[in-house]
Amino acid sequence: MNEWKIYCSGGLLPKTIPRFVPHACAIYRGFCCGSCGDCKKILIAGKTQISGRKQAVSKKVAVFDYGSGNVRSAVNALKRVGVEVTLTSDFSTCLEADGLLVPGVGAFAAVMKDLHARRGDTIIDRRLAGGRAVLGICVGMQILFERGLEHGEDTAGMGEWPGTVEKLPAPILPHMGWSKIQVGQGSQLFSGIKDERFYFVHSYGVTADPAGHYRQASRMKPPIFSWATHGEPFIAAVENGPLAATQFHPEKSGDAGMELLRNWTQTF
Repeated sequence: MNEWKIYCSGGLLPKTIPRFVPHACAIYRGFCCGSCGDCKKILIAGKTQISGRKQAVSKKVAVFDYGSGNVRSAVNALKRVGVEVTLTSDFSTCLEADGLLVPGVGAFAAVMKDLHARRGDTIIDRRLAGGRAVLGICVGMQILFERGLEHGEDTAGMGEWPGTVEKLPAPILPHMGWSKIQVGQGSQLFSGIKDERFYFVHSYGVTADPAGHYRQASRMKPPIFSWATHGEPFIAAVENGPLAATQFHPEKSGDAGMELLRNWTQTF
């Protein structure tokens, strides 16, 4: 394990402690006298030297590279948010990351096929069973519902939420452009974001409100659904414990999208 060496100007000899420790110098009693207030923390055999009291431990996010979508824009957006990003299809890396982002562009059936081919369904299931954060984007959100009806194909989805992905009943498709969101009560993703527009590119979505399903299953805490409108209202985002998803592209939605991604990284 990497360790931090503490150099104390209060006169104590340097000692080593585990890397992940509370930030304030005064907490290092037994390793540091706690009186100087200006410890220098140097990562042994590492790349970074940090001076002063604050120690920033970078969060790690894996962007699941399973052959679906322009993943580079998502990687670049997450880097701007300030997390450590890995573009990967490696099973262990995707399981162990603090957060997993699942992109998706194209037809529902094709995305599900690619997901299964790289054991993405197992990765998502295991992460959720352990309470570890997952964010789906665009078709990466749609596949989390029960099923998709596209191009004459009826394809089973992940089944995390009730609902069927169908063609939007709108006069103009695809829905391409900026739309406002009717944010669900208690949302964390949209915390601090008001009256902003987000960028959509899609022709399919979930228009039926799943709330009735959760009213019937009274012991289940319902997810938080946020909505947008193109022709008719459709689900624009879902928040359900460690699982969240957006129909829009936060990585292409300017400052509002960056703030939403930042909010997501604050959940883990």
